[in-house]
Amino acid sequence: MSFVHNFDPTVLREYDIRGIVGQTLHEADAFAIGRCFGTVVSRNGGATVAVGYDGRLSSPSLEAALVAGLRASGMDVLRIGLGPTPMLYYAATVRKTGGAVMLTGSHNPPNYNGFKMMLEGKPFFGTQIQDIGRMAAAGDVVPEAQGGVSTIDISEEYINRVAQDWDGGDRALNIVWDNGNGAAGAVLERLVKKLPGHHTVLYPEIDGTFPNHHPDPTVLKNVEALIHEVQARGADLGIAFDGDADRIGVVDDSGTMMFGDQLLVVLARDVLKTHPGATIIADVKASQVLFDEVGLAGGKPLMWKTGHSLIKAKMAETGCPLAGEMSGHIFFNDKWYGFDDALYAGVRLLGIVARMAGKLSDVRKALPQVINTPELRFNCDDVRKFAVIEEVAARLRRDGATVAETDGVRVLTKDGWWLLRASNTQAVLVARCEATSAVGLERLKAALVDQLAASGLEAPDFSGANSGH
Repeated sequence: MSFVHNFDPTVLREYDIRGIVGQTLHEADAFAIGRCFGTVVSRNGGATVAVGYDGRLSSPSLEAALVAGLRASGMDVLRIGLGPTPMLYYAATVRKTGGAVMLTGSHNPPNYNGFKMMLEGKPFFGTQIQDIGRMAAAGDVVPEAQGGVSTIDISEEYINRVAQDWDGGDRALNIVWDNGNGAAGAVLERLVKKLPGHHTVLYPEIDGTFPNHHPDPTVLKNVEALIHEVQARGADLGIAFDGDADRIGVVDDSGTMMFGDQLLVVLARDVLKTHPGATIIADVKASQVLFDEVGLAGGKPLMWKTGHSLIKAKMAETGCPLAGEMSGHIFFNDKWYGFDDALYAGVRLLGIVARMAGKLSDVRKALPQVINTPELRFNCDDVRKFAVIEEVAARLRRDGATVAETDGVRVLTKDGWWLLRASNTQAVLVARCEATSAVGLERLKAALVDQLAASGLEAPDFSGANSGH
């Protein structure tokens, strides 16, 4: 039987395949992804693909179609069932499968779903995802076959492995966790029983409608319940996850939300004690404070492109022990396997806090104080957005500005820095400014607005944009 399939072009994205269930994403798409990705794994010499899924209502039926497509490509499928994305990454890593596919909508609204993939333990992204679309349209797949299928419960092994790296001794911390009804719920409840201290888990029930709050821990309103519980219980800290638990959010003992770069300072200082002089990677949206603090702790800070797949690839290239993004993706290559895992990052953070003489809030307050805008996102045509970045970069080079062009333009001035980059996943430009003073921040914002105007774009909405950091 011949196979040809056309995807809605909006679903083939930079880091994954993602769409609106019943509109741009259907079971036929899931089958086609399995058929084509199975072909890629087969041609790469692989024979087994691990598959997992999150708690969204559409996930079981899409997973079944995905598995059918993989088997039709001759793949033996290892089904690990419902759970967090990092548990699938763990299964694929320790079982050395040729590929892995996680069916998850991550932090998107409930009517979305998607697919994150690994090939031989490495992220599968960018042009590789576009290749899936081309293969499907051309029917470029291996002859139809019938691979086997087996179901395993790897959760206990995974939980034990995460708990194994607890390094905080017997100190009994008081911790609040917010699962946000995401896919980690059952695993998290079992994990905390293996850790010392008192643990409260909010919204552990896996519910793909997310009845309590949206599962994106980088947005303040989504961690309001966590902040309340941390303060009410006098907890040492609170930890939140996104929908599939590959991203972490942290609230300190005072109930203050910690940014991804502040968290990375805490983790980096600890890792550098056992890896002196090591490279620590962060994305271009991270505070200058992070890069400076890594240097002060004896590390080599490396600014890299935003995107979890890009960071993972750079980690593999450099062999660095730790990397992170503002979005809350934290990657440990120290004792762990280099993939982003919020449960693991949480356990490592708890170990550090348990060994502290003071409080986590003391560490945050002691960092150099800067003020910044949050991430500003504004619409710009998919083709035009890259042209705008090049135009701005050309003008800045001509003017002799101090510019890092790792990912868009990051402009360093005596006031601080501003960033303008094109999103890899949406038709938007992304901007951010950070300064050591309110007056300096206004100057940076004005410089950004001037550059946008020179390329015919309006200023982004800065209202309510200042935030202490």
